[in-house]
Order: sequence, then C-alpha cells, then structure tokens
Amino acid sequence: MSWKPEIDEIERRRRLAQRMGGRERVDRARRAGRLPVRERVDRILDTGSFHETGVLAGRAQYDDEGHLVDLTPSNFVCGRGRIDGRAVVIGADDFTVRGGAADGAIGNKMGWSEKAAHDLRLPMVRLVDGTGGGGSVKMNTALRRSYVPFNPDWEISVALLSRVPVVAAALGPVAGLGAARVAASHFSVMVRGTSQLFVAGPPVVRRAFGREVEKETLGGSHIHTRGSGAVDNEVANEEEAFAQLRRFLSYLPSSVFEPPPRIRCDDDPERREETLLSIVPRDRRKPYDVRELLGLVLDLGSFFEMGRYFGRSLVTGLARLDGVPVGVMANDPRQLAGSIDSAAAEKMTRFVDLCDTFRLPVVNFVDNPGFLIGVQAERSGTIRRGVRALAAVYQADVPWVSVIVRKVFGVAGAGHGAHHRLNLRYAWPSGEWGSLPIEGGVEAAYRRQIEAASDPDALRAELEEKLSSLRSPFLTAEAFGIEEIIDPRETRPLLVDWVRRSFEIVSVESGPKARGLRP
Repeated sequence: MSWKPEIDEIERRRRLAQRMGGRERVDRARRAGRLPVRERVDRILDTGSFHETGVLAGRAQYDDEGHLVDLTPSNFVCGRGRIDGRAVVIGADDFTVRGGAADGAIGNKMGWSEKAAHDLRLPMVRLVDGTGGGGSVKMNTALRRSYVPFNPDWEISVALLSRVPVVAAALGPVAGLGAARVAASHFSVMVRGTSQLFVAGPPVVRRAFGREVEKETLGGSHIHTRGSGAVDNEVANEEEAFAQLRRFLSYLPSSVFEPPPRIRCDDDPERREETLLSIVPRDRRKPYDVRELLGLVLDLGSFFEMGRYFGRSLVTGLARLDGVPVGVMANDPRQLAGSIDSAAAEKMTRFVDLCDTFRLPVVNFVDNPGFLIGVQAERSGTIRRGVRALAAVYQADVPWVSVIVRKVFGVAGAGHGAHHRLNLRYAWPSGEWGSLPIEGGVEAAYRRQIEAASDPDALRAELEEKLSSLRSPFLTAEAFGIEEIIDPRETRPLLVDWVRRSFEIVSVESGPKARGLRP
C-alpha cells in the first residue's frame, strides 16, 4: 500500500537529470573553460540552498511495455536559492542540451522563473549560455511549419526591471533572445575569452554578408564592455562572474518594496584624510586619480565599480557610507578631462535610473567641464544622449548630494543635480564654474577684438588674466551662489551625516515608480 515505488521513480529521474547532456558534452564544455550548469548554480548560491523547480521535465524514452528507458532533461535549470542568506530566483541555460535553444526546452521553465521573481518579489539571477531560450531552425522540422516569432513572457522580463534586481552573466556564446536577456538586466558580466554576445552568430553573419568572422571579433567581451556598453563588466573566469553578481546584489534590496540593506560599519564616520588637501593639483590642467579620492571618502573597500571601460569619463558604481548603500558618480579628469560624451551620457542615464528605482541615495563627485565638443562628438549624438541623462537626473527623486571637486561648466555641468528641489552641494576650494571655461569663453566673446588687435595673443592673454580674477569660488559664495565651501577633509563626515537622514527617508518609501525602467 506504500507509494515507495513512485518515490523511487522520482529519485531515478532526478539522477538522470543530473547527467545533463551526457558525459561527452559536459567534458567538452569543461575543456572549453565552461562549468556544467548545475555546478554554476551550486557555486553562485549559498551551499545547499537550491530548491529546484521542474527537475522532472525532459524528453523521455519508453520501451514497448511503457517503462522509462532514458530521459534527456530540459536545457533550462531553475528554482529558488539564497545568496548571502537572502532568497533569489535563478534560471540557468544548459548548453550541453541542444545548445540552450528553444527546441531543447520543455514547457516554459524560463517564463516560470521570471514570473516567480516578479510575484515573489525576489531578485532574478540569469546564467545565460547559448541562445538562452531562443529559436533554432530545427524546431521548424519538428513542427513541420514555421511560425511568427514572439518573445515569450517579455512583458514580465521588462516589468521585472522596475520591481526587483535583475543580474545576468553571459557564460558562453550568447545569441538572439539569450543576448537580449543579458542586456535586459540591471547588471551584467561577460567572461573574457569564453563568452561572446551577438544578435546572430558567425554562421548567420557569413550567409548574410558573405564573409567569415570569428566569434571573438563579432561579439567578444571587449566589444560589449568597452565599445557598445551592452554589458557592464568583464571578468577573467566564471568564479569572478559569480562573485560580482553576488556583490552587486549585496547593495540592493530584494525588491522596490523594501529599503536598501544597511550593514554594520567599522569605518570611522568622522574619518578625515589629510591626502584630500592635496589630491587636486593647483594646476587646473593636471588630472588626479578620482578612484583614489573615492576610496578616501567612502567606507573603506566598499566601492564596486560598474562599466569601467565604457563611457570612461564618468565613473559609476555602488558603495556604502556608514554601512548605507549609495550610488556613486564621479567625473574622471584623466579621460576626456571629465567631459561627458555620448557613451558617458548613456551610462549616466542608466545608472541614475537604477539608483532611483531602488531608492539608493546618490553621491555625485563633480569635475565636469561640460559635454564633449568637436565634430565626432556632434556626430555621435552627444546632445541627444546628454539631454536624456539630464532628464534622468531631474526625474529622479532619491536623496542626492553633489561634491563639487573642481570644474562645473555649461549645460552638462548644470546637470550635477536637480535645481527644482533641494540641490544639496558642498564645494571644495578647488571648485570653478561658469557657462564656459574662461579660455574658450574669451575666444567666443571677444573674437572680433582679438582678430583686430595688433598682437592677438597678447590681448587674449590679457583678457584671460583679467577674467581669471573672477574665478575664485569665494566670490560665488558671497552671493550665496554656492551654499558651502568646505575643507575637503570634512567630506566624509558631512556625507555620513547626510546619508543617515537619507536612509530614514528611503526606508519609509516603497513600491515601483510611476514610470517603468527601460533596459
């Protein structure tokens, strides 16, 4: 009268699923530097925390008497687990079964995982390998027809972005819908040398354009973390990928219905670093290491950079102040003198939207000479993307503070904060600002006089020296055009005081924003 035979059958089928695509294909993946899907899941989740859903789904073979002979599992592994003790939903492609294509999937396990993350209000972890549920022409043979393409449950994937953190790792050649799933995330990584991402792979490109192209040339990590910006970070191996996904999630709440996770901080909130007195050179043309500056102000070792090699004139990342997660932006004077080009503007828009969605207070370290100028800057649509970045700043309603380190010029500089609400700012004595830098402004305003002068260079120098006397930030402070000029060593204590109140504010707010976040 016992159900033991059926329980034994469940265990047998689970063991068959553990084989994935079979020893030969699993070994082949290992030789290519790619872990089997189940090892990936185990390594990113807390030990023993994975509860799988749909493990029995697969293509079964039966003998003439109806007994199970073999079972090829679905090529998508999903379920719930924990990362640093916090619950998440995970969905992972198994490249060893039909290359992760849709004709190797059973049912809609991918859709189930996305709906589970949405309805349970849990972070979504995507480990993408292959087409990520996308199509294969072999499916047409099985169906004996073609079909009008659609993106299954895409509305849920888009809705997730405004509701829970979504992270993705490209862990092999990723094409089509798989590439879209990586891009439609808040944070993504690629493994250097073993993962590539493209709309369509080399065989399709060869047939379309009649030329050979290697996977790495078409969509390697250097393409998307340095050129296109479709992926945030490049890592050396899968272990580093998992570590970065885990770390990113540590700064974010499980959903927009919860406050950011504050942790205990052992770093002195009153820490005053002497190095800050001299980190900005007196020579306005000399750059400095902005990442060193951040390390001197933020909680020690807490800065996690996102998108370092894309839009390089703007540094973005997550950090903590007194244990409170914050979003950090900083102009990098070593790249384009800190000016905002089209890539930096795109990066800024996406980052501000991320912080606003999850109510992370924003700290902006400003050294912004304006939008990048020149022919290439105009051709790349800098002003269009720049305006989108400014719109993001003005639409955001999270607590915001700006530390004016040096330059603030033009329309881009004006976007250091939103002027229609409390525009909390602390300027360093090295600060300088205006509609244009003096050098370029003199050339524009006095062009006719300079051209008509007997010694144009001498007149230009005379005008620049005269106007330089108006550069002092103290003159602006006298008119209350800047609220405070501070000793740079006071920066951390002031920011800690600000973030404590900011955390009280964001802790009582919850729910999605009126506008959804775009990928």
